[in-house]
Amino acid sequence: MKMKNKALYIAALASVLTTGCTDNFDTINTDPTKATAANWDPNYFLPNAQNSYINLGYGSMLYQAPAMQVLASTFSYYGNGDKYVNTQNSTSYQGTLFNTTYSTGTVLSEMLSLTQGKDQYSNLYNVGRIMQAMNILRGTDVYGDVPYTEAFKVKTSGIAQPKYDTQQSIYTAMLTDLDAAISALDASKAKITGDLYYGGDINKWKRFGYSLMLRSAMRLVKIDPATAKTWAEKAAAGGVFTSNADNAMEIADANNATSGIYSVYQVADDFRELRFSKTFIDALKSAGDPRLSAIAEVPQAGLANNKTQTLVGDNTASIQMGLPNGYDLNGGTTDIRKATGYPGPTGTGDDVAPLGNYSRPRISVYLKKAGTLMVMTYAETEFLLAEAKVRGWNVPGTAADHYKNGVIAAITELAQLDASATVSTDVATAFATAHPLDVSSTEASLNAINTQYWLETGSTFNFIETWMNWRRSGYPALAPVNYPGNVTNGQIPRRMIYLSSEILNNPTNYKDAVSRLTGGDLLTSRVWWDK
Repeated sequence: MKMKNKALYIAALASVLTTGCTDNFDTINTDPTKATAANWDPNYFLPNAQNSYINLGYGSMLYQAPAMQVLASTFSYYGNGDKYVNTQNSTSYQGTLFNTTYSTGTVLSEMLSLTQGKDQYSNLYNVGRIMQAMNILRGTDVYGDVPYTEAFKVKTSGIAQPKYDTQQSIYTAMLTDLDAAISALDASKAKITGDLYYGGDINKWKRFGYSLMLRSAMRLVKIDPATAKTWAEKAAAGGVFTSNADNAMEIADANNATSGIYSVYQVADDFRELRFSKTFIDALKSAGDPRLSAIAEVPQAGLANNKTQTLVGDNTASIQMGLPNGYDLNGGTTDIRKATGYPGPTGTGDDVAPLGNYSRPRISVYLKKAGTLMVMTYAETEFLLAEAKVRGWNVPGTAADHYKNGVIAAITELAQLDASATVSTDVATAFATAHPLDVSSTEASLNAINTQYWLETGSTFNFIETWMNWRRSGYPALAPVNYPGNVTNGQIPRRMIYLSSEILNNPTNYKDAVSRLTGGDLLTSRVWWDK
């Protein structure tokens, strides 16, 4: 379903939902232009929340994409994630997902307050609970302890400085609430409207809820494997995604909105400077993975051609080459032009492109306003089921079959990004058959499964999830860069730093949360489940 005019939903959020001048509630004194809780349709809030949740732009592109070595750049702006150095507006971008969590959560909270206890909105209420669980869980996964029980209560209870709940307590509450919300969904009740992900299909929302439950359970495998097992088994029994038709995604409306990460790629500097990482391209190329030519291209020669956003490149698999992370174009020892293996520029004279031989994301797939934003996919779910089975948990099927299903789905789902990225099921199946799960040891299996998860989420530009799963699994084993002046002592960031305004606006609760972080409010500190 295409995203509606974003302005309509922003107006919905901005609406105070107050009554007009209503002394004694006389009809004559009621302003008919004001929306009230009685006449407002809360369905209007859902698409705004859905778009806000996934339409992240630099919130996932600047740090997570290069830190996970899916993308790379010599451009100073991307030094934040590529080299772990603080560059332009770094603290602002570190706090971006904090803002997103609570702006999205405010919309969902308002929607929930207008639907609770109203049978005609039962499904909308429970979809809202699922969305809020996903939203809060992402917030706590990014930062650690965050406000939850006292969040969104400034209007109802006057709480402007909410306490930060522990991540452990948030997971306990969210998994329980998620379970209750899924169970309460009922396809025989009134359909929700304006749903950007599933067009109101309640059966798909059930599968989404259980897939989210599985993903959340797997976050806990190191810190609390018993709880992880219980919830993963419950999710599998409840019914998770069964095909790419279940993929949760938003297709942006090119006429009325930009689509997050793809709109970043449309910026002239970003388009010219962003390349696929050597780590990522090498992983695809060494396996003969058919995704390589579907997602990557080498620009046509010369700086002018490199800058032209309408000029397609060459997607021949054999010529693709990734840019190593951790380099610049500053003329010193870290200049990519001095690096071993540098292929040289393209073009001549004044029309030279220093990065011209390195692979970029294909413009037909990723440079589009009507881009597809993936929220959660069948492929991811199959990989998580494969891991659960490797761990010996009671889920249906075999680890090898779930892994194979995940690989096939990850390759064929690219057609949902753009038709030009289509790889046939036959080709995908042949590749998956030729590259079965490595069962030589538990660690070998976990490495293979989570490397495929990295490739899948990287290919769909779902960089937040790429980062989350790498942190909890440890795979693939990425070699961090150690660029001069980096702020992490050569470590890949493990969390983002809290929104800087919290230091001023909520100082007591902020300090309390920071005191529970080993090392303090740093990029290198670890959240509760990240051991």
